[in-house]
Amino acid sequence: MTKRILTVGIQAEFDVVACRQRARQIAALCGFGLQDQARIATAVSEIARNVFNYAAPGRAEFLIEGETAPQVLIIRIEDHGPGIADLEAILAGQYKSPTGMGMGLLGAQRLMDRFTIDTGPGGTLVELKKLFPAQARLLTPALIGDIGARLAAMPAEATLTEVQQQNRELLSTLAELKARQEELLQLTRELEDTNRGVVALYAELDEKAGHLRRADEMKSRFLSNMSHEFRTPLSSIRALSKLLLDRVDGELTAEQEKQVNFILRGAEDLSELVNDLLDLAKIEAGKIDIRPGKFEVAELFSALRGMLRPLLVSESVRLEFDDPVGVPALYTDEAKLSQILRNFISNALKFTDAGEVRISAAALPSEQSVRLSVRDTGVGIPEESQQLVFEEFTQVENRMQKRVKGTGLGLPLCRKLAALLGGRVELQSTLGEGSTFSVVLPVHYAALPAPAASPAASSGSQDGQPDGRRPVLVVEDDESTRLLYERFLHGSAFRPVHAASVRQAEEQWLVQEPAAVLLDISLKGEETWRWLADIKSDQRRARVPVVLATQTDDKRKGLALGADAYYIKPLSRRELLSTLDYLTGAGTQTNKESPL
Repeated sequence: MTKRILTVGIQAEFDVVACRQRARQIAALCGFGLQDQARIATAVSEIARNVFNYAAPGRAEFLIEGETAPQVLIIRIEDHGPGIADLEAILAGQYKSPTGMGMGLLGAQRLMDRFTIDTGPGGTLVELKKLFPAQARLLTPALIGDIGARLAAMPAEATLTEVQQQNRELLSTLAELKARQEELLQLTRELEDTNRGVVALYAELDEKAGHLRRADEMKSRFLSNMSHEFRTPLSSIRALSKLLLDRVDGELTAEQEKQVNFILRGAEDLSELVNDLLDLAKIEAGKIDIRPGKFEVAELFSALRGMLRPLLVSESVRLEFDDPVGVPALYTDEAKLSQILRNFISNALKFTDAGEVRISAAALPSEQSVRLSVRDTGVGIPEESQQLVFEEFTQVENRMQKRVKGTGLGLPLCRKLAALLGGRVELQSTLGEGSTFSVVLPVHYAALPAPAASPAASSGSQDGQPDGRRPVLVVEDDESTRLLYERFLHGSAFRPVHAASVRQAEEQWLVQEPAAVLLDISLKGEETWRWLADIKSDQRRARVPVVLATQTDDKRKGLALGADAYYIKPLSRRELLSTLDYLTGAGTQTNKESPL
């Protein structure tokens, strides 16, 4: 919502001074600092002088935009003159005029957060916007009315006073520039010293990184080689144990049978550990093959039901498979998905005394994915330990730990396998009530591109990316939302580049300019209104479209500060892709009408 504060006519030269004076007074009453007051007053003065010189009469209108902090100060200056013929050249800094025409427009554009101009034979409208400082109070309609009354009571004849104020501002600016120059000289000297230390540190880090890479390669080779070496004797031990138990070479005493059973169980446990180690080594070495194929989830459940029913050792636990109604056929590696679900179900059966273990599947149309879940009524996992279970060789202590043994490799392996298939693993658990382990996989598996070694390594490819996709800077601090956007953009013409703060966003921008920005307003500990205004006031970055996706319902302010689209979370995949297609001209959607 927009509230008007004051309107000033522009017809005589004195009116130009009056506009400058009123702009400073309004900025002060709104809570702007002295420097911002000078910037706003100067910008208004330059545009008002252009109106007087080339298109009088005109008027300047001062307004407040927004109902939440920070608000926006808007100044609209319009005339009914002949318009500006060379506007594009003027704003590009290419127009030269003996009268100085055009310099006022460029100056005002640099001084304000947002600058728009509309010109034609019937006149010109210039709109200037400045975001309120963070410490400024929220102006209600009553306060805005009070400001208007105070301005009306102030004397208008203040030409000499205004000149004196300009002189004070000039002296203050010169003093500040001198102090800044001294600070820059000191900072330059400090940076020279720091750079020498950084160069030495980088050399040391490169050396350490080389050692770590070689150590990691040696570890993977060791695990792979030793796993293969362990398999042969373990297979022999298991086979010989089964021969003894089958009485092929004669009867066993009860004690001998008990001992051989211990040997067989120990060999099977060790074989399971070796298999998990080998799978992990293959994944880390990038030598595991993905063999996608089309299959129905109902068929997978049927195979798992027959395979895992023998694991039920107690009648107090039921193994239930829900009918996957409405779940589409999957195109992915069925064997690896089966391995993930077997691990989940095996763990659920181990840690459930009574109740049920239920396996279900549900379609996620917004993500073009399917969630397969294993829910149990077992011991549960405390919240502080729910991430630890996905760490290698880590197990959570519970009352069943002494009776149930494990390697601590099953869940880490599941997470890595899910990532290889383009999906993710999820966990929901309540201590004493049970757990739900889920794997979310895309309906159609698509091989993910290998990550680039460095920004420089990918400089020769289309749009600077190895796979040719256009980078979208996703400024979002919530991990689950970032993951959601990543799945939204998977398989599209866009590649997400994540940043959890404004500082990280600036660093990513320096690495490569994004094709678009997907921005949340409220990050942890900071708001991004000002960063949005900074982007749109920077001539080098203003052309990059910004899409706001946030919980903050202030669309008018977002669009006033230059946002190209505004959505309230949650944002759907269709909305995101159609908006990015329209704003960047990617052309991946068939519908070319504006989605905004």
